[in-house]
Amino acid sequence: DKLQSGLDANQVSEEEAAKRKKSLSVLAGIAPASGRGVKITIRAPKQKLKAGTLLNSIQELKDAGAEVLEINDSIRLGVDSWIGDNEQGIVVDGQQLSTPIIIEAIGDPHALEEGAKFRGGLVSQIESPKVGGSVEIVKSDEINIESVREMPQPLIAKPA
Repeated sequence: DKLQSGLDANQVSEEEAAKRKKSLSVLAGIAPASGRGVKITIRAPKQKLKAGTLLNSIQELKDAGAEVLEINDSIRLGVDSWIGDNEQGIVVDGQQLSTPIIIEAIGDPHALEEGAKFRGGLVSQIESPKVGGSVEIVKSDEINIESVREMPQPLIAKPA
């Protein structure tokens, strides 16, 4: 409405562009973020905790509305993140994970907690006899995620 009125249209458009840039930078993982969410601590024997379980957990958190995710205070997850196994345990984006694994997620705390606790989800997988681990979930009004990703450069795609 402000843009259509013609009054201070340049200033209004610059303010809107700055807000949009800030939001998109957080979602792309190239800017720090803070907000309500959960801190999930996973303790399990390294040899029994596999990348597939962690990947499923991340997907469940995203399905539950996680907007920003970080692992072990140093790995900011993004659209091109990858998770794999090696002889030492789990690797995320080329970084070896140490235990316990701490996942911080920004989003609605109740929805994120339920997304981790549903039957067959993260908690039941980690606490099953197969893995023999434990999961602690703490809801918080202030999760601060400082790690950032480098802005990827597309190899083939170009702006249209």
